[in-house]
Amino acid sequence: MSKALKTIHKIAGSEPIAAAIVLGSGLSALGDELTDKVIIPFSSLKGFPAGGVSGHGRDLLIGTMGGKRVAILTGREHYYEHGNAAAMLPALETLADLGAKTLLLTNSAGSLDERFRPGDLMLISDHINYAGMNPLIGEPTDRRFVNMVDCYAPDLRAKAKGLAEKLDIRLNEGIYLWYSGPSFETVAEIQMAIRLGAHAVGMSTAPEVILARFLGLKVWACSSITNMGAGLSNENISHEHTKTMAVQGAEKLRKLIPALVEEL
Repeated sequence: MSKALKTIHKIAGSEPIAAAIVLGSGLSALGDELTDKVIIPFSSLKGFPAGGVSGHGRDLLIGTMGGKRVAILTGREHYYEHGNAAAMLPALETLADLGAKTLLLTNSAGSLDERFRPGDLMLISDHINYAGMNPLIGEPTDRRFVNMVDCYAPDLRAKAKGLAEKLDIRLNEGIYLWYSGPSFETVAEIQMAIRLGAHAVGMSTAPEVILARFLGLKVWACSSITNMGAGLSNENISHEHTKTMAVQGAEKLRKLIPALVEEL
């Protein structure tokens, strides 16, 4: 048993969780939806994110949502922080050891498609690993050859679309392109991403999806659209703008994710 798992059991008990949720930039308000909440700082959990990005939380939350016991990571570590694509492996392994069968991922992203405007949500149907790095490089066993077909579970996507319709939330599907960051994309890179078939671009999520499938977790992911990609509007693209605009998407996710958890 890992040190992180022992610490969590000591503070929050050993009752299994049904699902784990990772929150992106500006989306930490979703943690307010938990009842019977236990807060454990990442700093007390070996291998968990160091909290080096503003707009990301620095705590693990465990509590009840949608009638299920869940764990929420209020922030993540990105590849661009230390050049480690597998940075989230210790945290995700711990969540799997806690009993999670499903991982729900959120992020803030830039849109490449007029269907997705700032304030909208985009349900991720697939991704393009444009960054090229893979968190399974160095894994010595044949487990590294992970099948990524339907890595974003079709049944969970279908459930989410049905729930969004009931909740009057516009939710279209699209393909997410992982760009390493931390600089934003150039106008030429955005045009390339469009030609590759991507609908949104961001600096996270894809490594976690690969790791989750490696660990046998079912995956669902959704982007909160905070801006149009470079050259597609007159917006001044910045991290501050991302954090500000993410609030609109966060309010929609606060309705959608608890409803989805209830149906897991």
